[in-house]
Amino acid sequence: MVYSHRPEVREAVVTAVGRRPAPDLGRVRYVEASGVAEVLAACDAGEVDLAILDGEAQPTGGLGLARQLKDEIADCPPIVVSVRRADDRWLATWSRADAVLVHPLDPLTAAETVAEVLRGLEGGNGTGDSAPVRR
Repeated sequence: MVYSHRPEVREAVVTAVGRRPAPDLGRVRYVEASGVAEVLAACDAGEVDLAILDGEAQPTGGLGLARQLKDEIADCPPIVVSVRRADDRWLATWSRADAVLVHPLDPLTAAETVAEVLRGLEGGNGTGDSAPVRR
């Protein structure tokens, strides 16, 4: 799932990560969300394998939403947050996100970061509680 109130941000994420972020992974099917209620409902229902949340989304940013999801959903999916400034990476740690992307998105870095998180999902312990990936 890709969350942002701005369609151009959602499109930038989908374009940067691509439909297949790594040769050893299957194709990715994206579900886009422009509102918090959509994200909460889908994650709560277990319909999301990975959430990519825009830290600058309005009125609710992806950083706060990431922390809320990690606090409230027992089997929370892995979360990647995107931030506008590299200096805001510390906020991703606060949000308990599994990884962080920095705008402007570099396609190689974005795909590699998402691939690492997806690999952790396939081979991990199923808790979604891995250490944040630094990029």
